Amino acid sequence: MNTIHAEKRLQSGQTIQLIQGDITIEEVDAIVNAANEYLQHGGGVARAISKKGGRTIQKESDTWVRKHGTVSHKRPAWTSGGDLPAKYVIHAVGPVWRDPQTEAEIQEIDNNLAFAITGSLVVADELRCFSLALPAISTGIFGFPKERAASITYISMERYFALHSDSGINLVKLILYDQPTVDVFLKAWHEQWGN
Repeated sequence: MNTIHAEKRLQSGQTIQLIQGDITIEEVDAIVNAANEYLQHGGGVARAISKKGGRTIQKESDTWVRKHGTVSHKRPAWTSGGDLPAKYVIHAVGPVWRDPQTEAEIQEIDNNLAFAITGSLVVADELRCFSLALPAISTGIFGFPKERAASITYISMERYFALHSDSGINLVKLILYDQPTVDVFLKAWHEQWGN
């Protein structure tokens, strides 16, 4: 069972929830998969989604890559939800953190994470989704520092909705699996939005 730890209604009208649990059981219009550019769902959140969603998700992912090429940070792919409660899976490619050395490298990686989050919201709107669940993109096997990712996630969502008053998305659930990630994202939540 998933547990809500925090909830915020943005000035633009959307509700954001921070939840600990399993993204694959969320009854939302779409869930976001933390994918790689080839949509090979072999580890982490991607593996859990593909396993629970059934073979359809990998089959549709392979078809997507054959048709459109590899997936960029800015433009996520999407498939059906297969056997998941969600109707769609939006496959967002976050950046891999490779110990950047310069401020320019750090800025590029930060921007790519923001692109992945914003791109997921764009695709959700294109699919006419009212509700969306997303994980902590890039913070698992891609190694992105969690505190930094949390701040970028919150700012990206807030900016997107402020700029897109016509968005049909009403609810965004940020689904975090483990307690250490929840703790870091809650700390950043309070720094961003207060209690």
